[in-house]
Amino acid sequence: MPTTIAPPASALRDLPSVDRLLRAPGADELAAAYGRPLATEALRAALDEARAALRDGREDEALPDWELVVGARAWLESLLAPTLRPVINATGIIVHTNLGRAPLSDDALAAVAAVSSGYSTLEYDLEEGRRGSRAVHAERLLARLVGAEAALVVNNNAAAVLLLLTALCRGREVIISRGQLVEIGGGFRIPEVLAQSGARLVEVGTTNRTYRRDYAEAITEDTAAILVVHHSNYQITGFTSQPELAELAELAHERDLWLLFDQGSGALLDVAPYGLEPEPTVPDGLRAGCDVVAFSGDKLLGGPQAGILCGRADLVARLKRHPLARAVRADKMALAALTATLGHYLTGQPERVPVWGMIARPAAEIAAEAEAWAAHLTRAGLRAETLPGESRVGGGSLPGASLPTRLVAVTPDGLSAEAFAARLRAGRRPVIARIQDDRLLLDPRTVLPGQAEALLRAVERTAMNRGS
Repeated sequence: MPTTIAPPASALRDLPSVDRLLRAPGADELAAAYGRPLATEALRAALDEARAALRDGREDEALPDWELVVGARAWLESLLAPTLRPVINATGIIVHTNLGRAPLSDDALAAVAAVSSGYSTLEYDLEEGRRGSRAVHAERLLARLVGAEAALVVNNNAAAVLLLLTALCRGREVIISRGQLVEIGGGFRIPEVLAQSGARLVEVGTTNRTYRRDYAEAITEDTAAILVVHHSNYQITGFTSQPELAELAELAHERDLWLLFDQGSGALLDVAPYGLEPEPTVPDGLRAGCDVVAFSGDKLLGGPQAGILCGRADLVARLKRHPLARAVRADKMALAALTATLGHYLTGQPERVPVWGMIARPAAEIAAEAEAWAAHLTRAGLRAETLPGESRVGGGSLPGASLPTRLVAVTPDGLSAEAFAARLRAGRRPVIARIQDDRLLLDPRTVLPGQAEALLRAVERTAMNRGS
């Protein structure tokens, strides 16, 4: 058995008390910066670590007081370091769920700062001089933009669908195609959302084919609605069939039911002019006769995280009055950012929304930037070249949709691409990239204006093994 060598008793006795450390040089600065209780905890942690190091044989004598104070400062900095940090997205995935989905426009950021740096009219009516409702914010613009009678904003689309089903269908049946029993991000499944709402799920059709008659034959006296869930994060190809929304709207209204549409992606624009496969938009759903449409604010809409419900005024009013609406309501920052984002669409400037600016970015412009990056990195001594590739829309939107791009491929010397990427992620401004064939791939499409210099500097420093 290995022999454990006990540290000299004198070394342990030489360790100071917490009270002594609190009087050591630099300790008063810790207390001033972090507060005395937290500084005391940090100094105690540094002492515990020093004691463990002596007992483990990692140290053979007690550290001086000043070094223990330095250790306490490092403990505090680690404790308070934010885990939610900005990164540079060089993956080419535009709506990247893991990286926060849609970046906000400058106008949206300014709107957030304006309402969050002081007081606001979140629930105050300036004209009446008394309490108002947060439900009015963004509603007028949303209704105008999509052609709805009314709208409601909640904190995300899962909440929007849950509220919709709870308020309108609790205790009754909701008919849905088996091909639409989707699982969305984080393992949330439509059947589970339906169960939580108190509605009863009625599945019709098959995975790949569902017909109008399947819905018609399933309707009973207990049926409240037909629910259509758009395939926004997956595809079914081959022998497929699904009734058009207009067909289902006609059936639902003939039988005194509601047609509810979880559009999901928040597409407000025709995506075909951008070289993408057609996507049903929110206005399309309302024109087809859907009674309420639910969708996300931070996918193809390109705004903040939000769930949006648009449709008939009487139904939206019921949603607003339901107790669950308060539990899932949007906050002032989301409402401010959403209002500013909607303004870009209403003024005919959707490409001011970063998501659409990236989608619409000309291939020649991306190629020129990629060539400039590769030349810069080559001059810095790296092996870099450009090659054709594809960017992805991502984020549970337009499944499988891609856009041609030009990638910068970096082959690190003396380091695997995995290790190189890990070091880039560990930098002061983390860079997230792709790896293919043991090369690091950088896609200029998703690197925001003003970030290229920081990205190139990070790659250079990482290649020189100095960190970034």
